[in-house]
Amino acid sequence: MRPIFGVHTGLQNTTVDDLRSLWHRIEELGFDWISIWDHFYSADFTGAHCLEAVSAHAALACETTRVRVGSLVYCAGYRHPAVLANAITTIDHLSGGRADIGLGAGWAHNEYAAYGIDFPRPGVRLDILEESVQCVRGLLRDDTTDFSGEHFQLTEARCEPKPIQPELPIWIGGGGEKRTLKIAGRYADGWNIPFPSPEAFAHKREVLAGHAADAGRSIDDIRCAVNVGLCPTDADLDEQFGGLAVGVRAGVLMGSEQQMVEHLGRYVEAGAQQINLAMRAPWQLDHLEMMAAAIGGMD
Repeated sequence: MRPIFGVHTGLQNTTVDDLRSLWHRIEELGFDWISIWDHFYSADFTGAHCLEAVSAHAALACETTRVRVGSLVYCAGYRHPAVLANAITTIDHLSGGRADIGLGAGWAHNEYAAYGIDFPRPGVRLDILEESVQCVRGLLRDDTTDFSGEHFQLTEARCEPKPIQPELPIWIGGGGEKRTLKIAGRYADGWNIPFPSPEAFAHKREVLAGHAADAGRSIDDIRCAVNVGLCPTDADLDEQFGGLAVGVRAGVLMGSEQQMVEHLGRYVEAGAQQINLAMRAPWQLDHLEMMAAAIGGMD
């Protein structure tokens, strides 16, 4: 089955007007998904020029008419689940029922430090994520939600009106095999991981399948997605990812158009049901347009 193709649009070093133009063009090119990230500072630790995620998500919902509008991923460490569930409900109404929500444990320690937000050890951040996804799921889908955890407590909590979608998709982002994939296997409708090689993606998906089975679920219950870079040359890779280039290279489409299409095909063979081209400013629209045409030829 042909995967869904989307574009993940980073919010750093750009303007609202440029994002609007980009989102319109992505939709015109026939992609079926657009998402935003959740950072306060640039994701490569080079500065603080970054638009805020929830408001950008709402703008994305209003600027588009057809694509799914997602978040990869909101940080459970500084987004209270009740506040976030209410925001996503409104975004779903703004979009006419096209919203998805992604959650992650958070990793950008510089943002936490700058704003005085506690940045606990990884195990605690994952505890927060696991509680958060349960709270969000209850608030989005149940009439009332009671939850008593170490980090969050809800008492007959309501989120009204409910989303247009009766089961608004909830995603978990990340690749940690012991906890993150276990949380995804138990609670997620979708799972996303950024920049693995196709082989690494296949392995992580197999681990996820095991966790899903342990929770009485099937891997078929979880949409498996990968974010990949789009950088034909080393110069493009450096321009897009800077100091992160070496770490993401295995998950970046590079080389000729044919080589990039073959790379995409390896993700499909590895079980990717959705492939998002992860982009950040400066927006390389010529590369995006080239790949849109190439993807169209994969039908």
